[in-house]
Amino acid sequence: MNSKSTRNETVNLGNHKETLTVGRIDYANAWPLFHHLTAPNMEIVSRVPSVLNRLLQEGDIQVSAISSFSYGVNADKYLLLPHLSVGSEGKVNSIYLFLKEPIEKVQPKRIAVSTTSATSVNLLKIIMTKHFGLEPEYEAAEPVLEDMLEHADAALLIGDPAIHASWEQNGLHRIDLGELWNEWTGLAMTFAVVAVRKEAAEAAPEALAAIYKAFLAGKRQSLADLQPLIDKACAELGGDAAYWHMYFTSLQYDFGPKQQEGLTLYFRYAKELGLLEHDVELRFYQYDQSAE
Repeated sequence: MNSKSTRNETVNLGNHKETLTVGRIDYANAWPLFHHLTAPNMEIVSRVPSVLNRLLQEGDIQVSAISSFSYGVNADKYLLLPHLSVGSEGKVNSIYLFLKEPIEKVQPKRIAVSTTSATSVNLLKIIMTKHFGLEPEYEAAEPVLEDMLEHADAALLIGDPAIHASWEQNGLHRIDLGELWNEWTGLAMTFAVVAVRKEAAEAAPEALAAIYKAFLAGKRQSLADLQPLIDKACAELGGDAAYWHMYFTSLQYDFGPKQQEGLTLYFRYAKELGLLEHDVELRFYQYDQSAE
């Protein structure tokens, strides 16, 4: 399925058998939310976060895992699905700033940033400005580390490309942004959330209730038995079982008070720096069991 065909594959939400199109983040860090996801009247589109951000914003899909920052931009249009997110309280192991020299020794003047996620890019800007007191130049680039560092002092990679780069003995220094955020603020960092467009929640309550219930059940099943995810990661991405067990158990998939507090602070800092135009309130979908 390509993104151009998404709109045509969405059934009219006024139908008594509503179909919702669900966006799936195409990175290993989101697998526990999606690996066992199955529900009637649902289409799934797999893309990197930046593409899903756009598809949900434009209404081509109705429910999606998206960059947390994209929720902040569109909070008036979306509702958050409770208890679903991708984040960490400490190391995230797949969002790295790679530097030619330690930042304590050489302050980066130009940083190449991945084009695939808004949350991490803006987290980097917050950290650089508020934590390090730096104002480097940022340039968008495709996530190929060697090319990114050709004309930059540092490079930000996220997701699977960041994992692969972290395995290489490239002589670079790296900062795990999840770990640094936690050391600096004492809070968790949520990189992705699951959101629904408000009009879709109103027009298709039965389909949304079924999908939300399936999300929770699928997440529980994934976290209760990580072996299928570990096997899939070893086969498709490389590495060994010990690494992937560490990776999946280091991430957080709930969206409890600690995660909400950390994301609220992130949005406040983004507003202070002019990265967001408005304050952001976390508004949640209210699950109605009678809608099933």
